Amino acid sequence: MLTNGDIDAIAGLLHLREGQPLAIHATRRVLAALEANPVFDVLARDLVRRVPLELGGTVELGRGLAVEAFAVPGKVALYLEDGVPEIGAETEDTVGLRVASADGAFFFVPSCAGLTPALAARLAGAELVLFDGTVYHDDEMIRTGAGSKPGRRMGHMSVAGPDGSLAAFADLAVTRKVYVHVNNTNPILLDDAPERAAVTAAGWEVARDGLEIALPCSH
Repeated sequence: MLTNGDIDAIAGLLHLREGQPLAIHATRRVLAALEANPVFDVLARDLVRRVPLELGGTVELGRGLAVEAFAVPGKVALYLEDGVPEIGAETEDTVGLRVASADGAFFFVPSCAGLTPALAARLAGAELVLFDGTVYHDDEMIRTGAGSKPGRRMGHMSVAGPDGSLAAFADLAVTRKVYVHVNNTNPILLDDAPERAAVTAAGWEVARDGLEIALPCSH
């Protein structure tokens, strides 16, 4: 299930070329990006199905799993930009997922440029939300010399600040909140950082390698 066409969302597909049958579910916009790049033809067409993901529709994956895709504020992938992109557009370029089974459901939103009232209403009261934790401060990549663009220009809302996710989620009554897609400039990756202490105090976790989550949510 691909949530956007960014390099970090699709590059892993190239490791799945070992002759194992699978299906790629993505919006038509993202599938078109794969189609336009012949490197993805290493995923043999007779083994790897490319399945259009309809916004608002439900995909049954078997074993009782169902996935719904919905547009979230974002932007077109950097390598697909043609001129100045619309930041915060809710299109097929950036989606979130609701994954449900008989035991519960969770939301996966690894890229998000802002929490609109509609998105906040969708996530309110959820058992589990895995959410975009790319940058702590909007300008941290510039300040650290790691890049030239602020987080929002890349389609990511920051963690801190009045428009950040810490503030936006404060009243949503989400049972378990986990930051994912965390950039290596983000200090919440450091166990002893004050920024980690701040997100922990607000009830957030930071995803780590090997993290396993069982629904209904248990730590």
